[in-house]
Amino acid sequence: MSDLHAWMDSLNSFVWGPAMLVLILGTGLYLQIRLGGMPIRKIGTGLRLVWRGRTGDVDGHGEVSPFAALMTTLAATIGVGNIAGVATAIALGGPGALFWMWMTALVGMATKYAEVVLAVHYRERDPDGRWVGGPMYAIRRGLGPHWAWLGSAFALFGGLAGFGIGNMVQANSIAAAMQTSFGVTPLVTGVVIFVLTAAVVLGGIKRISAVANWLVPFMAIAYILAALVVLVFNAAHIPEAFRFIVGNAFTPTSAAGGFAGAAVMAGIRYGVARGIFSNEAGLGTAGIAQAAGVSSSPVRSGMIGMMGTFFDTLVVCTMTGLAIVVSGAWTSGQSGASLTQLAFQSAMPGFGDEIVAVALAVFALTTIFGWGYYGERCWQFLVGRWAITPFRWLWTCAVFIGAVTQLDLVWQIADTLNALMAIPNLIALLLLAPVVVKLTREQLGGVE
Repeated sequence: MSDLHAWMDSLNSFVWGPAMLVLILGTGLYLQIRLGGMPIRKIGTGLRLVWRGRTGDVDGHGEVSPFAALMTTLAATIGVGNIAGVATAIALGGPGALFWMWMTALVGMATKYAEVVLAVHYRERDPDGRWVGGPMYAIRRGLGPHWAWLGSAFALFGGLAGFGIGNMVQANSIAAAMQTSFGVTPLVTGVVIFVLTAAVVLGGIKRISAVANWLVPFMAIAYILAALVVLVFNAAHIPEAFRFIVGNAFTPTSAAGGFAGAAVMAGIRYGVARGIFSNEAGLGTAGIAQAAGVSSSPVRSGMIGMMGTFFDTLVVCTMTGLAIVVSGAWTSGQSGASLTQLAFQSAMPGFGDEIVAVALAVFALTTIFGWGYYGERCWQFLVGRWAITPFRWLWTCAVFIGAVTQLDLVWQIADTLNALMAIPNLIALLLLAPVVVKLTREQLGGVE
C-alpha cells in the first residue's frame, strides 16, 4: 500500500506539475486577453446581475433562477479548500502563495465566464424537458461528432472525481472536524450527513438550489464576519501583511518559527493549485449548474457565473489567508484546518476553533450537495437518464463511507481525476474561444 501511495504522489506531482499549471493559467490569461479584460472590468456589472438574477430573465428558459444556479455553484466551490486549502498553501509555500491565489482568480474569472457562456449557449433539453449543459455538451455540439470522445472523457472523469473530491473527502473532513472540536464520533456524523444528503440530493436540482439559495449566503457572511474579528483584532498588522504577501510572491520565504521556509516556485505551485482546488476555474463544473439557470443570454449567465470565482477566492479565501498572516499563525508549523483554527483562536480564545470547525462542516456539506448535481449530469450524459436515481442513492451512501473510513488514497486519486477532467475542458475552451468572443461582442460590443 505504501508503494501505491508513493506512486500516486509521483503521478500527482506530474499531472499537477508546471505543465498543468501553465495550461490552466495560460488558458485563463489567453481568454482574458481575447475578451479585452472584460471579466475584470465588468465586476461591478457582474455584482448587479447577481442581485437581479434572483428572479431570472422574464423571457428566459431554465429550471432555477440564475442566482440560485450561482449559489449551487458556490455551494460546490466554497468548501474545505477555503479553510484547509488556503492554510495548506501558506504552510507549504509561504504567505506569497496567497498572492498567486489572487492571480489565479483574476485569470480564472475569464475561464469561468467562458465555461458558463459555452454551457448555456450549447445547452439542450433532456427527454424529461429539463435544461442540461456543461463542457460535455459544449464539446459535442460546438466541436462536432469527431470530438464527442472528448466530451465523454470529461463526463467520465467528472463522474468519478465527484465521489472523491465532492463527496467522501468532504464527508471525511466534516467527521474529523466534529470529532476534534466536539468529540462527536465519525459514526454519528456519518449517519447525520447521510440523512441530510438524502433529503437534499434525492430532490434534484430544484431542491439543491433551494437549500443553496439561503444556506450559502448565510454561511459565507457568517464566516467572513468571524474572519473580520481576527482582522480587527490585528488591524495594525494588515498593511504590513499585504506588503509581506506581495514581497514573498517574488522572493523566497525565510524560515520563521515552525515554518521551514519556501522557494518562490513553491509559493507559485501551491498558490495556483490550491486556488484552482478552491474556485474550480478550469474544471468546467460551473457551467453544469449555470446551464440549469433561467436565461435568455449566455453572456449574462457568464457574467453571473464568473462572480463565483470572485466570491470564492478574492473574498472568502482572502479572508482566511489574511487572518492566518496577520495573526502570525503561519509561523506555527501547523497546516490545514488546524492552522486556520489557530488564527481564529488567537482573536477569539475559547471558541475560535469551534467557529472554524462548524464553518468547515457546513462548507463541506454544501459541497456534497453541489457536486451531487455535477456527478448526476455527468452520468446522465454517459448512460442516459435511467442512471439518475441509482446515482443519487449511490452518492448518498458514499457520504457515510467517507465519514467513517481513512481516505488518504482517495485524496490522491481525486487529485488525479481533477486534473484529468480539466484537460478536456481546457482544450474545448481554447478551441471554442472564438465563439465566446463572438457572443460577447454581440452582447457587449468592443471585445477583441
